[in-house]
Amino acid sequence: MSFLKNIFNIRDKPLKGNDDFWRWFQKNERAFFNVVKQEGNIEEGFFSKLSPKLEELREGYFYLTGMYDDNTVELVITVDGTVKNIVFVEELISSAPTITGWKFTALKPALNIENVNIEMEGYNFNKNNLNFYADHSSEYPDEIDITIVHNDFNEDNETTITNGSYIFLDNYLGELDFVGAIDNVTITGKEEGQSELIPIEKLKDFLIWRQKEFVEKYDGIRYNTEDDTYSLLEAELENGNAIIAVINTDLLNWESKASHPWILHIEIPYNGEKTNGMPDDQTRNLLEEIEDKMLDELKDFEGYLHIGRQTADGLREIYFACKDYRKPSKVIDQILISYSNEIEMNYDIFKDKYWQFFNRFN
Repeated sequence: MSFLKNIFNIRDKPLKGNDDFWRWFQKNERAFFNVVKQEGNIEEGFFSKLSPKLEELREGYFYLTGMYDDNTVELVITVDGTVKNIVFVEELISSAPTITGWKFTALKPALNIENVNIEMEGYNFNKNNLNFYADHSSEYPDEIDITIVHNDFNEDNETTITNGSYIFLDNYLGELDFVGAIDNVTITGKEEGQSELIPIEKLKDFLIWRQKEFVEKYDGIRYNTEDDTYSLLEAELENGNAIIAVINTDLLNWESKASHPWILHIEIPYNGEKTNGMPDDQTRNLLEEIEDKMLDELKDFEGYLHIGRQTADGLREIYFACKDYRKPSKVIDQILISYSNEIEMNYDIFKDKYWQFFNRFN
């Protein structure tokens, strides 16, 4: 016991970056290795030490571990569907040193269908009881919507079957493809009049075909917002405060929205109690400075389209539509850190091929 206390000394300094994390990990990796190899108490001997260190780097990191082979432990760092954290997990793993007996993996990898069998509350999720079919929409033809059909689905077990099916897809497709390749998923059971069911093992091939079709359709599309029209939209909230939006209406009428399917949504709260919900002059200048920083880094011709902003009730919201999510994650994260002593900021990135998030501005 004293040996473990010395290894996990509470006087460890807070981590300042990925290199610090790996230095800490190297100091303790033999104890971690032995806990997993010997099938000991992994939660107490490994995860309870790992979790706070990952949290020092970033909120929203999760982890899995097990024996990759007889002599190698695999540690998988995941984001549990949080798109904005993907690039940071990838960078963390890419910076990992070579450590004998360890394999480090960013995001849950795709598994062979034969190796995926999820058990949850007495139900199984595997190739023997799961099928799918694709839903096609004339209004949103580029969206990839699939319906998963589980043989045992009914109203009483809907929550369990839905959760288990999502976990199955996460493991079968891999975390990255589950986030990026599918737009909408519906879970149901066998019903009369359904589309022809397709074996679940053919889902990967179906998604590869749809993704290839999508890339060929929108490859090379760029957009220059220099001559676009921005509209000023004003309204009044129920509490009497104003709501003001400045929106690129030319972009909202663009026919190739799906080429920029990732929506970046930034929220910057401020104190607007004495100004009817609007920022005072000093705060307004700061908000404009922050937005200008974003525009300097996220260029339209590089695939980052500034949709506009909305201001009301002590909250400034800024919107972009993006071709990818990695660069916006890093840019906004750095700006958040730069202004952390002056104002709070939050952001999210999510997929919305037809920009339905902005329908309220049409």
